[in-house]
Amino acid sequence: MKIYTKTGDAGATGLIGGVRVSKDHPRIEAYGTVDELNAALGWARSQCDGNDATSAMDGLLSRIQNELFAVGAELAAESEEKSEKWICPEHIVALEQSIDEYQSGLQPLSQFILPAGNSATASLHVARAICRRAERRVITLDHQEGQSVSADIVVYLNRLGDLLFVLARSATLAAGLEDVPWKKPTPKSK
Repeated sequence: MKIYTKTGDAGATGLIGGVRVSKDHPRIEAYGTVDELNAALGWARSQCDGNDATSAMDGLLSRIQNELFAVGAELAAESEEKSEKWICPEHIVALEQSIDEYQSGLQPLSQFILPAGNSATASLHVARAICRRAERRVITLDHQEGQSVSADIVVYLNRLGDLLFVLARSATLAAGLEDVPWKKPTPKSK
């Protein structure tokens, strides 16, 4: 099978179910951003240095990448009714358990932190930011007349954004570094 079909050359693509929509349709934006998130997680996994903490993180991120593929498949269906349900409350609970596990090893935050540190930390913060955009795109899709999205997907992406923040902080700790605090800018005098 050839990788190019030429069926999208006019700016339309097919959804699961056969309906063709514009490539800038909110449904395409939603699952396209989830795909971008999945790629960012692959990049983040490549930045882990192989110590015990990041090796465990790699396994978790691998599982999440597979789940995100399922999120994309659900979103690629022309409607929620025609979509096979892959993501369920158990997936959300698993994310919450991972958040609790990684959070337990971190110092509580008393101020905002910058998305900075080593390459593993920075790549996880990039993935977190993309996750939040994916969440926004999914909500935009859900608010479109005639469109709907499983509530589990919305909650899953929300929890995943939280988890990626905690994982970024955990990667900082695993590298023997400290969170980079935000410093409020001082007003310039006139």
